[in-house]
Amino acid sequence: MIQAETKAALTFEDFKTEVLNDYKIAVTSRECSLLGRREVLTGKAKFGIFGDGKEVPQLAMAKFFKNGDFRSGYYRDQTFMMAIGQLTIQQFFAGLYGHPDVNHDPMSAGRQMGGHFQSHNLNEDGSWKDLTIQKNSSTDISPTASQMPRLLGLAQASKIYRNVEGIDSTNFSVEGNEIAWGTIGNASTSEGLFFESMNAAGVLQVPIVLSVWDDEYGISVHAKYQTTKESISEILSGFQRNEEFKGFEILNVKGWDYAELIATYEKAAQIAREEHVPVLIHVDELTQPQGHSTSGSHERYKNEERLSWEREFDCNKKMKSWLLEHNIATEEELDRIVEKAKIEVLEGKKAAWEAFITPFKEEKEDIVALLEKLATSSINKVFIQKYASDLNSIKEPIRKDILTTARKVLRMIVKENNKKELSEWITNYIKKTQPKFSSHLFSESNNTAFSVKEVLPIYDENAEEADARVILRDNFDVIFTKYPNALIFGEDAGNIGDVNQGLEGMQKKYGILRVADVGIREASIIGQGIGMAMRGLRPIAEIQYLDYLLYAVQIMSDDLATLQYRSHGKQKAPLIIRTRGHRLEGIWHSGSPMGMIINAMRGIHVLVPRNMTKAAGFYNTLLEADEPALVVECLNGYRFKEKMPTNLGEFKTPIGVVETIKEGTSITLVSYGSTLRLVELASRELLDSGIDCEVIDVQSLLPFDINHDIVKSLMKTNRLLVIDEDVPGGASAYILQQILEVQNGYDYLDSKPQTLTAKPHRPAYGTDGDYFSKPSIEDIYEKVYAMMNEVNPTQFPSLY
Repeated sequence: MIQAETKAALTFEDFKTEVLNDYKIAVTSRECSLLGRREVLTGKAKFGIFGDGKEVPQLAMAKFFKNGDFRSGYYRDQTFMMAIGQLTIQQFFAGLYGHPDVNHDPMSAGRQMGGHFQSHNLNEDGSWKDLTIQKNSSTDISPTASQMPRLLGLAQASKIYRNVEGIDSTNFSVEGNEIAWGTIGNASTSEGLFFESMNAAGVLQVPIVLSVWDDEYGISVHAKYQTTKESISEILSGFQRNEEFKGFEILNVKGWDYAELIATYEKAAQIAREEHVPVLIHVDELTQPQGHSTSGSHERYKNEERLSWEREFDCNKKMKSWLLEHNIATEEELDRIVEKAKIEVLEGKKAAWEAFITPFKEEKEDIVALLEKLATSSINKVFIQKYASDLNSIKEPIRKDILTTARKVLRMIVKENNKKELSEWITNYIKKTQPKFSSHLFSESNNTAFSVKEVLPIYDENAEEADARVILRDNFDVIFTKYPNALIFGEDAGNIGDVNQGLEGMQKKYGILRVADVGIREASIIGQGIGMAMRGLRPIAEIQYLDYLLYAVQIMSDDLATLQYRSHGKQKAPLIIRTRGHRLEGIWHSGSPMGMIINAMRGIHVLVPRNMTKAAGFYNTLLEADEPALVVECLNGYRFKEKMPTNLGEFKTPIGVVETIKEGTSITLVSYGSTLRLVELASRELLDSGIDCEVIDVQSLLPFDINHDIVKSLMKTNRLLVIDEDVPGGASAYILQQILEVQNGYDYLDSKPQTLTAKPHRPAYGTDGDYFSKPSIEDIYEKVYAMMNEVNPTQFPSLY
């Protein structure tokens, strides 16, 4: 029999009840998959990807998943979510239909396709729930293996809570006893993210239990093309811990063996929870009865021998056989469970569809009535009535049908006196509907970055000048004292205090867990930060150079940037990412790919301070907010001298606010970061030539100039030059769009707005390489001078 029977000392009837309930969940989940596929093929749902064939191992996993634990999985875990009580039949179908109401589709409010799951970890006001009294599931994403870096951080949080003193773990952890449970398909283990995160987990020794659901295929591609030796556990066998080396515990189990699955998961949970050792469970001999998704049938790529094997070794079928062999239930009892499940699934599907479609029908009736009313007094009566009739004939309309019809009719009556009522209806409809699809890109709580008030640095009358890196270092010192849950980690961040000494002495003072060195693995560094931030810690993930951020852009873009949005505000990860960039030496140590970054990371604040005092102020601001951010320090600025403030840890740089560095009347120069220093120097030389430049430091690219101060400058100067060391059309194009389109700056220009950027290639090595690759003081001077020559060629004769 199974260990759960003896360990819990259940009566046979109690044991039977529990096991038959498991079987009911398994067949219910399977019926949801089968009926869900039909809903897609009939057109009611757009796409379906289901968990059929993986039901039984997910039941076993659920048995040892405790309150406080976290899941970081992928889109086949519906049975698990049902087993832990967080997914009903109706909710399953609401997700399949894309219901945009979080009360109906609590998994994403229709923002993600079905099969992507989450728990609600935040209260309505955006504050944390008590995560220790609920079962937690970090919100899923589709990109394969992208759940792995986050899984690492979720597990590391338990290690921090268990081993670091002084942290208030209320609502987040009970002595670090929580496991981070991961799931992944066998083919996705081919991704670099998988290997990077697995290696990091072995190094960190964190409580992960990772299940690999192995059905031998990745969509249509067999394992022999995916994995060496066709076995992930075989090729990872070197990770197996032994008496000499720490590592993983690696377990193998058949996905159809209910009793052995429970024994395996019990063992895995005990090891991870008590010893904080990561465990890999390779669950093989699984099936995929309907193929990968609704995009096609697996009969196209599986031969009859394989299909026959899958029918025989279907985990639900094998569980039924096990129940009969051990006289736990009769054939009739099991048949009744199946029939009842089919009825419940059908009823749940109908209820979900009715809840989804009813609001649309009501909205359709409203607009049809309005159109019929407008038609009576319109010269386009016949056409409007036709539109109303066509819309009314759609038995199951969607909002696109409704709004498309209304907007087309508005064009017909644009010159008529009765257009106002329809125009207002459309405006109000969009105002009411758009947030269903566009809210929560950023936090909507009372702790947004915008709620943090600016606090200026305070200086003594005789304030000393120090290396800029010392200001950062001493500010971090205050941060780690003020926030016991704050920690920083990155390549060379610990022992030597980072490559620029901004963390000098911090590890010795605060310990190796709070100021930590990590390996060269940028994507999983970001994942560590995401996972720990999702569990109430305040991590600062350091990427050594901005150029190396490219390794992590996918995780930042797909996971971190979308977290608030795709969870409909039910989860957050206020991670701070620290890096340094812009100008130093060579192709991969002086890049400034800001255009790529800001376009890939909507949902993350992107901050570009010109000096270390400003950078320190951003860190102080962000630690009082609940949103993620990237702070790009100036790589060539650590040895410049800056005055030492007396209010370290307290002064705050506002986010989304520009700063006018120099006032002027001739032209507005807009820049940021390292280039701003050159702009300042060029503006002094230009002043000697009679050109009085206004110099504005952007400071924050995302968000950008929320007070529209740049357009106020244009009202005075009537000319604009954006100077940027990104490639042409990079961040400068974004800045122009914000100024000209969002702020309507075009209305105040007397000259063509222009940009001065780096060359299209990567920056060449050496001082000359920098000079001929990126804007120089002379480039800035001559560009501004040429613009003024166009205005007044007599006063400013052409240089060339």
